[in-house]
Amino acid sequence: MLITNGTVITFNQAGDVITDGAVYYEGDVIVEVGSAAELAAKYPAAEKLDAAGKIIMPGMICAHTHFYGAFARGMAIPGEPPENFMQILERLWWKIDRALTLEDSQYSALVALVDAIRHGTTTLIDHHASPTYIDGSLDALAAAATASGLRVGLCYEVTDRNGEAGAKAGIAENVRFIKRLQANPDPKLGASFGLHAAFTVSNETLAACRDATNGLNTGFHIHVAEDKADEVDSLNQYGIRVAERLEQQGILGPKTLIAHAIHVDANEMAIFQRTGAKISHQPRSNMNNAVGVAEVEQMLDQGITVGLGNDGFTNNMFTEIHTAYLLHRVSKGDPRVMPGDRLIGMAFKNNAAIADLFFTKPVGQLAPGAFADIILLDYVPYTPLTAGNYPWQLIFGMDGSHVTHTIAGGQVLMADRQVLVLDEAEIAQKAMALASEVWQRVQAMG
Repeated sequence: MLITNGTVITFNQAGDVITDGAVYYEGDVIVEVGSAAELAAKYPAAEKLDAAGKIIMPGMICAHTHFYGAFARGMAIPGEPPENFMQILERLWWKIDRALTLEDSQYSALVALVDAIRHGTTTLIDHHASPTYIDGSLDALAAAATASGLRVGLCYEVTDRNGEAGAKAGIAENVRFIKRLQANPDPKLGASFGLHAAFTVSNETLAACRDATNGLNTGFHIHVAEDKADEVDSLNQYGIRVAERLEQQGILGPKTLIAHAIHVDANEMAIFQRTGAKISHQPRSNMNNAVGVAEVEQMLDQGITVGLGNDGFTNNMFTEIHTAYLLHRVSKGDPRVMPGDRLIGMAFKNNAAIADLFFTKPVGQLAPGAFADIILLDYVPYTPLTAGNYPWQLIFGMDGSHVTHTIAGGQVLMADRQVLVLDEAEIAQKAMALASEVWQRVQAMG
């Protein structure tokens, strides 16, 4: 396929922007990026997609999400409004995850994946929980991911909050799914070993998880210090902070993905840097839960890979970028913090490094050898768009609503805003019925 006649924002190492550019790919891999005239002459027999002046850029990446959270939209939480994050967990998330069946899990993923296709998010890293139906839950999500055509990394969160049997089942589900993908690799599916958070996982369970990964060549995906209660629990129970405990238990390493890391201190940041652990930052969720603002730039200054996720919010990652840009300025009272080029580096270069934990070829750039994950936007700049200013064009002008075409692994998932791979109406109708049942089960929990 030759995508031609567009402005190509490559997000490659040089940050090239090619006016009247083109991208040629074969199968699921990009072969060449260059001028439209040169590539048209070089590949005259190629099937063509005329971008007609649109922006051509790599698909967006979400470094941390929760598909199962989709059914919480609009749901009234029983009782008084939660006063803090721990109450949000207890009154909302730890009820809704227990209410999920395998079918619920699958359809919550499908509605999220439709949303991702519509907004040009082609790679998503999910963190799943459905403690009443653990066995086979990752297969249910994988089936949804395969139907969507998107690139998805999966894990199941191990926790002690549902008893010893639940923890063992979570461990087994992670191991089973990792081995499934190793035996039958799929370029659009990835896996890691999920853990909920340090305050719900004992040292004994952490050790069991660590031992279970022996020989699997995988890492962990865990929430760390999303709320200060995580650190308080660790200090009260173990006399050390969360990152220190996780390092002692062998959980941190270059294949580990940490969500949030808001309430970490300088020593914990040094541990992340030393172990090579990677961080995902979720500004909309952090604001919504009133848990604080991560010291992202301090971590970046120390060489820590910090990317951008959404924690289950809408899969319009453009909005997550816009939010991050504003949040850090207002939180510091300084318009110089989180400059646009640094933020875009998080969303593309750093998110691509996180995706490398799950997938075999690069994403997040239009370059030879990268997966052909490509989106087209009908954004029409009215000021010059250049290699020097495209981060600010994206932050102040572009949005997921501009996406007209979404391509993942060379497969066209949406063309001219028409989703081609999923029946949106059927999915929405079925999800509506399932969500109502989930809400009834949550209400019955009191």
